[in-house]
Amino acid sequence: MTLSNSEIEGLASRLRNAAETGVAIAPIRDELADGGVAAAYAVQNANTKYYLKKGRRLSGRKIGLTSKAVQKQLGVDSPDFGMLYADMEIPDGEEIALSRLMQPKVEGEITLVLGKDLDHEQLTLTDVMSAVAYALPSIEIVGSRIENWNIRLLDTVADNASSGLYVLGGRPTKLDEVDWRLCGMVMERRGEQVSFGAGAACLGNPLNAALWLARTMVEVGSPLKAGDAIMTGALGPMVTVAPGDVIEVRINGLGSVRANFGR
Repeated sequence: MTLSNSEIEGLASRLRNAAETGVAIAPIRDELADGGVAAAYAVQNANTKYYLKKGRRLSGRKIGLTSKAVQKQLGVDSPDFGMLYADMEIPDGEEIALSRLMQPKVEGEITLVLGKDLDHEQLTLTDVMSAVAYALPSIEIVGSRIENWNIRLLDTVADNASSGLYVLGGRPTKLDEVDWRLCGMVMERRGEQVSFGAGAACLGNPLNAALWLARTMVEVGSPLKAGDAIMTGALGPMVTVAPGDVIEVRINGLGSVRANFGR
């Protein structure tokens, strides 16, 4: 069974209202159940169209659920995706107002920036590697418009894959300078280690995640373009943040990046 356009638009509007007011809503998965994942993406797409019409600009995509442990937790066997907008990007180290966030948590990730379009069918890993201009260390600041992070797959997909903001490091690195499977990530909060992992945690290799996304974007008619940023997924467990936190992520071969949260 599919959901009607009015049902899709109604759910999209509720998520937007939650974001605008800062008041989280109850889970919406039961209302999406009849339409499944397709209905959840339809809600996400309705808000994408709304925001683009309002003048926001897409700057790339984010990949979620790349960890096998998180997939098992949510009962799925593949990643999901969400939209990145230019106004979500925060300069490295700049203070971030907590008023911009809802239930924020952080993840250390590798972000790939494309130098070429990935818009043809039957994409291969070599196509992706040829299209990537450079990589950056990054911090994704996820957030949820759903109360108490009480989410399952349909909730997070509809809610733009629980997107919030993102911070990119400032030193571009070429693909051939890093071992993408073994590169280690350490996240520190005020000097204390709070999360760690490696490239293998991201579908075995962040490039595998990028290939999955590129193929999926072609399938849904929204292919990746030159200049797009691809946040490839968490390299370690996500961490809750509080006012005044300073989060630093270091990734072997890529350098470091900081997120500075206001009080």
